Amino acid sequence: MPAKALHLLDVDKLTISYRVDKRWLPAVRDFRLQLKAGEIVGLVGESGCGKSTVALALMRYLASNGRVESGGALHFAGEDLLTKSNADMRRLWAKRIKFVPQNAAAALNPSIRIGRQVLEALRAADGIEGAAAYDTMIDMFQQVNLVDPERVAERYPHELSGGMQQRVTIAMALISNPELLIMDEPTTGLDVTTEAVILELVRELIAQRDTGVIYISHNLGVVAQLCQRVVVLYAGEIMEEAEVHELFEQPRHPYTLGLIGSVPKPGDSKHGLRLQSIAGNPPSLRRLPGGCVYADRCPLAVDICRSDKPPLEKLPGERFVRCHRWEEVGAVAQPPSKSPPIAIGGDLPTPASEAASLSNAFGRGRPATLMRVTDLSKRFPVERSLREALQGIQPNPIRAVDGVDLQLRAGQTLGLVGESGSGKTTLARVIIGLQERSGGKLELLGMDVRNSVRERSEDVLSKLQMVFQNPQNSLNPYLSARQAIRRPLIKLRGLNPAEADAETLKLLERVNLRAEYAERYPDELSGGEKQRVAIARAFASEPDLIICDEPVSALDVSVQAAVLNLLAELQEEHDSAYLFISHNLSVVGYLADTIAVMYLGQLFEAGTARELFQPPYHPYTEALVSAIPVADPKHKTERILLSDNLPSAQNLPSGCRFHTRCPRKIGEICETDAPPWREGEAGHQIRCHIPLDELEAMQRELVVAKGDE
Repeated sequence: MPAKALHLLDVDKLTISYRVDKRWLPAVRDFRLQLKAGEIVGLVGESGCGKSTVALALMRYLASNGRVESGGALHFAGEDLLTKSNADMRRLWAKRIKFVPQNAAAALNPSIRIGRQVLEALRAADGIEGAAAYDTMIDMFQQVNLVDPERVAERYPHELSGGMQQRVTIAMALISNPELLIMDEPTTGLDVTTEAVILELVRELIAQRDTGVIYISHNLGVVAQLCQRVVVLYAGEIMEEAEVHELFEQPRHPYTLGLIGSVPKPGDSKHGLRLQSIAGNPPSLRRLPGGCVYADRCPLAVDICRSDKPPLEKLPGERFVRCHRWEEVGAVAQPPSKSPPIAIGGDLPTPASEAASLSNAFGRGRPATLMRVTDLSKRFPVERSLREALQGIQPNPIRAVDGVDLQLRAGQTLGLVGESGSGKTTLARVIIGLQERSGGKLELLGMDVRNSVRERSEDVLSKLQMVFQNPQNSLNPYLSARQAIRRPLIKLRGLNPAEADAETLKLLERVNLRAEYAERYPDELSGGEKQRVAIARAFASEPDLIICDEPVSALDVSVQAAVLNLLAELQEEHDSAYLFISHNLSVVGYLADTIAVMYLGQLFEAGTARELFQPPYHPYTEALVSAIPVADPKHKTERILLSDNLPSAQNLPSGCRFHTRCPRKIGEICETDAPPWREGEAGHQIRCHIPLDELEAMQRELVVAKGDE
């Protein structure tokens, strides 16, 4: 038995290569890491930087075309993992080293019940079977806050929500009390409320078990709030490593500085502010530069950066940086601080450039209305089961959108926020015409808009466009960028082919893509480039309104910043209006002029972007704001954790629809009576039984109490 190691994980000079076209390409070079028991280390960087490759190498689970090159070291609890056989590694995977993937739905077997999958993991780890194994599983489910664990064990993965699926994977990983846990983007696809619950759960369980954790993410807010140390990876090399407070307060590498500056914070606004973004793309593994791999994108690069490869220097306090000019960066560069961090109950300064009389999301009494939605509803019928048919029961329809009123003025952005299942995307699809509304009215520029997109005139189609969440799915893989953009130019704007070709190049230039991109197909573009093509296509018909459904949620923070800046600039130029849908309140707050909060098919709050980040808020909005992971480790918020039990839109709660989860429920009236709309300053509206002055007093008490601790 080896002696107890100082570090749980000790990695040095690890180089990982992949065989591509009969050539070995070094995807990660000279990686190092030291992890102690009970410590959480964040691994951050853009897509393609090598984060997941590192995770797989540390697990000794690389694909068949991957290998760890000789000369490196990988020790776990004093044992050399590079000398272990596959059988040895399987024993380690069964109990001591565990992995939590990004996509829980893909990791769980869809044809096997949840309980059986977890019991198999427990049997492989500890040999426990029968009643003892079942009791251990139920206890673990309770520790990860799965309600009604016995029923969860009997369900199949598709019968669980995304948050519940992720809790199951965490339970499977922790049930054997592992020493090392590797988590690869485990909350990327989750709502902020579910993410907050999962992260709090991880923090508590790790503290109880003294497990070492490597947390991989491109979400700097999550890393800032969860991790003790951070490793910044770029193009397969470590750029910087530091304690989390040091890294965010005084970054030493220009790349770290750029990443932090790319993240919008609560209170940031497009009015008078542009987010920092990182121009260019990472280098190809086939043509790695001889100097610094970041030199071509670095605003501080000089001749030595392009000719000489910088070493990974050790600084005082176990800090590392790979930069020729790190001393100058540390002396002159300050981390971005665009606006003060927001605490629940805190006040925001009003941006001087923000108009004092921005219309609220309902726009009552405001002229120049571009779009008006009145009492809009969408219901999905539910087929009867055999039992219901025999008993003559007609099941309730799913009320996805239920009596929504909205107004949007030209040149403004209306942000629409809420958890998955709140009805945001359904509302967008009804407005765009992809789904027919069940009731209500939709007007665009005073024209009554027909239900289906097939029934709409080309004039209406040209004025109303959409940018989807995943450009990979919204772009035809068989059409080049030129072909994708030309079609609306010819069909909706009536240009001839020559005019359309010339306008295509102008649109590509406007979204910061060179003319050569016109001939590229989607699989030849990065995620950010695909989304820019999709935005160019949306603007091709010169629309008055563009619906943006989570357009940046799948992008790296640097690309996200560039796309948000682009949308703000295009809006200024074309005076277009946006309906911007997202569950990321910081992103919505940056781009939106007004924000509407949606829950179970209804709007619960609406007001200016500034008002949505200060009291009074609806209790649901309060929970959403408190759950924002701010990219500042000094920022601490009293989190309001909601249960994962979002009621069914088929069987809606009586009274206030939020009363089943509301931490501020005042009594029976919340259960029996629909809450009234209460109007505050500048048209700020909240649907709640609690008077606004009482809500504000309660919410401000949180900050006072927090300050007294």
